[in-house]
Amino acid sequence: MQPTGQDKLTGKENLTQVIKFVLFSISAGIIQVIVFTIMEELLHIAYWGSYLTALIASVIYNYTVNRRFTFKSINNIPLAMTQLGIYYAIFTPLSTWWGAALVAIGWFDYIVLFLTMVINLITEYCVNRFVIYRTSMNTRDAQVKEHAPESLS
Repeated sequence: MQPTGQDKLTGKENLTQVIKFVLFSISAGIIQVIVFTIMEELLHIAYWGSYLTALIASVIYNYTVNRRFTFKSINNIPLAMTQLGIYYAIFTPLSTWWGAALVAIGWFDYIVLFLTMVINLITEYCVNRFVIYRTSMNTRDAQVKEHAPESLS
């Protein structure tokens, strides 16, 4: 029987998972800020264009590392990407709209970006943990153990 993930996590494992997600999201956030800064400061692209480009770069990186190292899942990649795509089909237009609106009324671009990234971190974790990987967490570890050669005595 294949592990189902969610029902098998201890409190310590849940905490470790949250910490990993936050750390990987911070690294994705660094990528997002670098891309955003290049787009806005060097190329002088409008907020929304800079934000969208930076968000896409960040999402691709974050999805890849969290799937492998945080949720340790071997679930169906096209299905998982579709589910995450649905989340971003909702989050991206909303965050682009509120970001551009806040910048237009005088909020500092980087404060808007930071607050949006915090909202993204929290909501994306919930989508990953309770929707996308809810039944496939730690299946990668189980598969690796299943295919590992037996140790010599």
